[in-house]
Amino acid sequence: MLFPNVAVTRGIAVRVAVSFLAEQSDASANRWFWSYHVRIENGSEVAVQLLSRSWSIADGRGTIHEVVGEGVVGEMPLIAPGGSFDYVSGCPLDTPSGAMSGSYRMVDEDGTAFDVEIPRFDLVST
Repeated sequence: MLFPNVAVTRGIAVRVAVSFLAEQSDASANRWFWSYHVRIENGSEVAVQLLSRSWSIADGRGTIHEVVGEGVVGEMPLIAPGGSFDYVSGCPLDTPSGAMSGSYRMVDEDGTAFDVEIPRFDLVST
């Protein structure tokens, strides 16, 4: 399955696929790196715009790192009904495993703001 991690909120599907990047990781330096591909699909009847993101990143010790910011990869995409937006980003950890989850703050064309769940996904190096 291309995107095994899926969450749907108000008709907005967030799909995530994650890959361990062994070539960018170095266990002797306590550095492990993953890339994740996100596809946001607008299954609602109105256009929505992604305003911000909020991530909770847990390392293998259970330490939580919060990441909050505007847009994603420098963009605040407007997604038409039936449309989608894809992006790829990365996550370094100092443990060989962890997990990520979060939400996107969206606004619809009527100006109503709402949060869309990002599905939890595991970061595994083996």
